[in-house]
Order: sequence, then structure tokens, then C-alpha cells
Amino acid sequence: MPLPPPYQDLLAEVLIAEEPLQQRIAELGAQISQDYQGQDLLLICILRGGVMFLTDLMRAIHIPHAIDFMAVSSYGAGARATSGQVRINMDLSIAIAGRNVLLVEDIVDSGNTIAAVLKMLQARGPASLKVCTLLDKPAARQTPVPIDYTGFSIPSKFVFGYGLDLDEYYRNLPFIGVVDLDKYTPPE
Repeated sequence: MPLPPPYQDLLAEVLIAEEPLQQRIAELGAQISQDYQGQDLLLICILRGGVMFLTDLMRAIHIPHAIDFMAVSSYGAGARATSGQVRINMDLSIAIAGRNVLLVEDIVDSGNTIAAVLKMLQARGPASLKVCTLLDKPAARQTPVPIDYTGFSIPSKFVFGYGLDLDEYYRNLPFIGVVDLDKYTPPE
């Protein structure tokens, strides 16, 4: 398998630079710390894209909290389709009944996947269930979903970096970039 090109060859623009990204995450952490003060908080990260966000968000939350992970896939017609049909690839290891759960997501676009995950988690009886997303693409929304904490509302562009992949690469970039669709060829 050939290596991907340097990210600069596929980057149309830096949408959110590292400094404002980290500043906003600190603000989210402070707000979450205030809102959940004195409560049992469980952060659930949707793998893999949310890991980088979760790691920095955890450091910005200054109250005791636990973490757990889920891996889900959404499938339909086409490789990037999100039909709302969700399969759990890895389930939680912690029971959430009676706990205050904050679902940590990298990006909410169509809303189909997150809506299905929320429905699954709600059936498990948490005391509360809220969503914190780094990126929200309201123009791409197909299914309405409640978002309680939003890092950035972005236009409907194909983005990568800071946990979001481009064909499983470039998650390590410290910023959110927009893919140059004139230079990017999806793998077959």
C-alpha cells in the first residue's frame, strides 16, 4: 500500500488553527466543570475520531470524572454513507445506569449516527445524557440531535486533522484543515 502524500498536498485551508482550538477546548472544560460540579460525570468517547478531543478536554475538566469508549460504524450505500444504521463495534465497559453521561464526539454532521447512539444509551437508564462535540455542521443535518456543548459550528466542508482522518491518516495534525477536493482522490 503506498504512503499518502504530505498533508500539505491535500490541504485547501486551515479552518481552525491550533491556538483557537485549544482555547475553545479550555472554555468547554471550564463550562462542563461548572455544570457538573458535585455530580458523578462519565465521559464517553466515540472512537476513533474523538480521542484527541477527549484527551485535551479531560485535562480542561477540573472535577472528578470517569471515561469510557465506544466504537460504532454507520453504514449504507457507499463507503462514507451514514444511513443511520449503526453497528456497535466496541461497547462500553462501564454501566451507565443512574450516571450523568456526556457523549464526546469529534463531529456531528448528518446527525444520523449520533441520534442512533443516543437512543441506545438512553435505553440504559442514565441520570442524564448530553452531547459535547468539537465540530458541528448544521447545514449537513438530516436528523435533529440535541447538542449541549459545541466547540465550533463549521460550514459543510470536508475536514480532517485533530483526530479526524482522511482515509485513516492525518489524525495527528494539531489543527482542523479543509480537504482540497481538486487534489484529493478517494481510494477505491
